[in-house]
Amino acid sequence: MPEFPTQVLEALRQPLETGDAVISRANRHVRYPARFQLIGAMNPCRCGGGPAEGNCRKKPKCLQDYQGRLSGPFLDRIDLFCDVPPVTVADLNLPPPVEGTKEVAARVLKARRIQAERFADMEHDTRAVNADLSSKQIEEVCVLDDASRKLLTDAAERFSLSARAYHRVLKLARTITDLDGERNIARHHLAEALTYRWRDPAVSSLLTA
Repeated sequence: MPEFPTQVLEALRQPLETGDAVISRANRHVRYPARFQLIGAMNPCRCGGGPAEGNCRKKPKCLQDYQGRLSGPFLDRIDLFCDVPPVTVADLNLPPPVEGTKEVAARVLKARRIQAERFADMEHDTRAVNADLSSKQIEEVCVLDDASRKLLTDAAERFSLSARAYHRVLKLARTITDLDGERNIARHHLAEALTYRWRDPAVSSLLTA
């Protein structure tokens, strides 16, 4: 992603947020439907492996400059972040996962049906998925118990969550709960949703406390 011009990445902010692309010219503007799923990848720095793997000769400035090409508002509109460390020989010798692609696909389909049934009783003008929940609908669908609410409050204060990020964490926790086939969001669902927003090791200490 950092190899794309900044103006190209910034142009994605509105459609990521609203599902529309608006083109303005003089006194007129046209709105086009532009709801899509963005999947992006990047190396830690231009050198490839990053300082942690010892391949970077300009650390930490190289990492800061490279990742700095992605603005905070742009990153704030992405729900999931996942670090993919280099594959080791030990990794290659691991047994295959217990849950394969077929099993995961079945869980996803079941979760989508749960969401469709939920939206059938709600007023909406978009897709029947948790990602499209409005702020009002979030209050109705993403109800937290006391332990979960305290965790989210602590995380919001410690990591300066924006209102957008706060709501995205709740919607993601709702989806994780649906994938587990459970009705109510539990603390561990919310904790998992929070881990997908940061790569800071300090987050783990808060979520496991």
